[in-house]
Parts: sequence; structure tokens; C-alpha cells
Amino acid sequence: MRLFSTIKAATCCCSYLLVARHFSAAARRGVRPGGEELKRLRLDDLAPTPRLELLFGLSPCLLALRAARRRVARLLLQAGRAGLQGERAELLRVAEARDIPVLRPRRQKLDALCHYQVHQGVCMEVTPLRPRPYTEAGDVSPNDDPQQLWLVLEGLQDPRNLGAVLRTAHFLGVDKIITSRRNSCPLTPVVSKASAGAMEVMDVFCSDDLAGFLQAKARQGWLVAGTVGSVVSQASEIPITSCLEFLWDRPTLLVLGNEGSGLSQEVQAACRLLLSVLPGRQLPPGLESLNVSVAAGAISLPIC
Repeated sequence: MRLFSTIKAATCCCSYLLVARHFSAAARRGVRPGGEELKRLRLDDLAPTPRLELLFGLSPCLLALRAARRRVARLLLQAGRAGLQGERAELLRVAEARDIPVLRPRRQKLDALCHYQVHQGVCMEVTPLRPRPYTEAGDVSPNDDPQQLWLVLEGLQDPRNLGAVLRTAHFLGVDKIITSRRNSCPLTPVVSKASAGAMEVMDVFCSDDLAGFLQAKARQGWLVAGTVGSVVSQASEIPITSCLEFLWDRPTLLVLGNEGSGLSQEVQAACRLLLSVLPGRQLPPGLESLNVSVAAGAISLPIC
């Protein structure tokens, strides 16, 4: 430990001297440090380190270990729990089998690291997960399985909404998730926790051109079904039906829009059918639609 501290101190000292020398030279040249000069210093002179994030919660951490999609730097198990049992004991066994370092910090330390999120005494330092390009989803023909259901998400920005949608989709048997790359929430630890870890095991893909992706799938024989609130324009040229009356008889792409604005005009125009959840009573203004994660379950359940 003393040797490690000495090496760390020496490294920090060298880095400080390097930065000081750089800015001193800049000052002699009459260049004011900062801006592009500072950016170049960071890129050229400082050694890059891999970006890690803190995954928290028992199910996300356990499913991430089982799926082995992430590189795990360290497992943090809360100290003071008498005798690790059940899933916590499995976490420890898997970590030890893979030579993953295990630390036992106190609860106050874990609370601070997680910014006081509900961590259940379990955290892991991991590499991030990112959606894969939709081209990696494979060239699946509608004839391969007439009961295929893909969920397409346009512009979901709330991480807890996205997590809840992923949890619902995984529970109901949705085959794949496609997200828009622009204006969409990334796959963060908050999303994983809200999904109860479903994010760690689901196939999540993304597209730069969601409307083009939907049009291509429609030409292949997929049904592209968008979702709208209970109050929609009567002038719509796209057929609108209740999700309870929808007959699922071919592979379907179910498209859900942004929490506030719904589907964009471009994406809605690529749909061949619009599904809606009808309310059970007269609703006041502002309550005509459901939360997107609730709508995902309400519409997917009759289909699945």
C-alpha cells in the first residue's frame, strides 16, 4: 500500500510539473492558457483513461455480471451486512471467479458515490453500455416468425421512463428495441435500475434515420403501427383503431413517441396504422394521454 501511494504521488507530481511547464512556456510566448490550448494539452499530454460508470442496485449488478456485456472494474458490497446470502452471495462468488476486485465500503460511502440513489448495498464500476447500430439486428424476414414484435422508441428522454419501458418490454416478450439516436436518453445506470436490470440483457439498437428504417421494414412486409393519445386529429389519413380491437396477425413494429410531443410528423407518416388506448371516462384537459411506459404496457399486452 505504501509503495502504491508513493507511485501515485510521484505520478501526480510529474503530471503537475508537466502542466506547469506547458503553461510557463505558453506564458513566455504571450499565449494565454485556456480554450483550445487547454484542449490540446488534455488531448496530447495527459494519458487517457477508460471512462467508467457506477452501476447500482442488486438486480442490475447481478444481471450485468451474468450477461457479461460490460467490463467490470470493481464490485462494491456494503460493509456490515452479517453473512452475505442469496443473490449477494452469488455476486461475490461470480466476482471472485472472474478475479474482479471486491471492496466493502460503508453505507455512507455508497450513498455518496450513487448520489443517494437506492443502491441496495450493491454497486459496480463498469464500462458503459450503448445501443448497437440497427444493422446489427440481423436481416430478419417476416416469414421467419409471424409473431415477431419490435418496439421502436422515438426521442424518449426521461431515464426512468425508458427503464420502465424496457422492463415492460422484456416481461411481455418483445423481441428487440430500436431507439432514435438523436434526442434520446442514453443507457445510463438510472435506466438500468428503473428497468430492474432488463437493460443488461435486452437487445437495444439505434438508428440515425428512424423514418427510413420504418419505411424499409414496411416494404419487407412488416406492419408499422404507431401510437397516439386518445385525442387525435380526425383529418388523419392513417387509420386509427383501439389497441383492444387490433388483430396481431403478422410481424409488427410498435412505435412510441416522445413523452411530451409524441411521434414526429415524419415518423408518424411512415406508420400504416395508429393505435390508441381509449379512456374509461371523460377526462379533463391535460390527462388525455398515458405515461409512455404505461402506454407501452397497455398497448403491448393485447398484442402479446
